[in-house]
Amino acid sequence: MRFVEKLSAVTGIPKEKLPASYQVLGHIFLAKMLRLNEGEKSAVAKSIMEILPCVKTVCDISAVTGELRQPMITKIAGNGTETIVKEAGIIYRLDAAKIMFSKGNLTERKRLLSSIMPEETVIDMFAGIGYFTIGIAKKAKRVIAIEKNPDAFHYLEENIKLNKLGNVQAINADNREVLIPEKADRIIMGYFPGTEKFLKIALTMAKSGTIIHYHDICDESELWGDELRKIHHEIGDFHVISKKKVKDVAPRRVHYVVDLKII
Repeated sequence: MRFVEKLSAVTGIPKEKLPASYQVLGHIFLAKMLRLNEGEKSAVAKSIMEILPCVKTVCDISAVTGELRQPMITKIAGNGTETIVKEAGIIYRLDAAKIMFSKGNLTERKRLLSSIMPEETVIDMFAGIGYFTIGIAKKAKRVIAIEKNPDAFHYLEENIKLNKLGNVQAINADNREVLIPEKADRIIMGYFPGTEKFLKIALTMAKSGTIIHYHDICDESELWGDELRKIHHEIGDFHVISKKKVKDVAPRRVHYVVDLKII
């Protein structure tokens, strides 16, 4: 029996009203509960914690907003919202009420790590809590991790320590205001939407041969046409190493990544 069907059977709430998808981060259960009233949310939260013993806190997530990509979360039941997530040998500490974390990007994180070389200097322009930075630092010579959001930066520093890394320079700033004299072998642009606004900044950190991992979202009909033209408009000629859809984010809207090399 699928989880939503089991939850419907236990609560008596039609499965059409229940969350179609959810995410468990450590002991925290996150889902959009748009169709439920407050009483139903409480009943659902109680049942979730009975069905999934690992869950100690249940939260309703309504949106992720603003330049700092902050989640709008309401705790329905349980304990605090700070948790530990273990993924592919990496430990992340975060506060789910303040920080966005997508387990749906695990395949992309693994794909990126497979391309990192030991002699590389990597700049992560939107480091967050270290989603990419921590894994990269286990393989690369050096990582410069830039993060504007003070809450995310706090956990970035925590996660660098938790994973016992000594080759990460963490900078709490807007990457548009940071002067980095050295040039990167690889640049991570894991931010969206509107990533193209930061491409000219990325160029100041790049050299001929630098690889940029460019993430954004778009309508599926625009993928690999309008989106590549948008990148070309900002930085001129480049070589496409690979391009792929990471995941669907809404009906006919996709999160994609282009690996491109500066000529």
